[in-house]
Amino acid sequence: MKVQEIREIIRLIDQTSIDEFVFEKEGTRLEIRRGTAKGSLESPATPAQDAVKEPLAAVEPPRPAPAPEPAPAQSSEAKEPAAKDDVSYQKITSPMVGTFYKASSPEDDPFVKAGDKVGKESVVCIVEAMKLFNEIEAEVSGEIIEVLVEDGQLVEYGQPLFLVKPE
Repeated sequence: MKVQEIREIIRLIDQTSIDEFVFEKEGTRLEIRRGTAKGSLESPATPAQDAVKEPLAAVEPPRPAPAPEPAPAQSSEAKEPAAKDDVSYQKITSPMVGTFYKASSPEDDPFVKAGDKVGKESVVCIVEAMKLFNEIEAEVSGEIIEVLVEDGQLVEYGQPLFLVKPE
């Protein structure tokens, strides 16, 4: 396996949300894992493979760094209001991975905004997953304190979307 092929694979994987990738070709095994900053080649050792390991290690470390950067920005935004009175706020979280939409269409008003009162069955947003638009209900009665995500932002399962001060 050529170094250029490995770099191309790394570049392609970097553009996805894949956390672990294993590729085998002609007795060479390439494993790439996010967050560990390690890529390894496993097969009977040959000088060519040893030479490939060094460029892979050099290319690999920058990839994990961008992933953590957005998360602290979101979590710091979420922690500011929570730090004021952490016990009294509840979070409305995403029940799935998808795209967050604050309104049913770009021309419509948002379902809710900071300061709005919601009931347990109030629709607060839509999460699109695989071309299906899922209405998300508050499941708690109270006042929306803060919207934690931006319209059109990708959200993860369990990610906080809103802070609510329960009634």
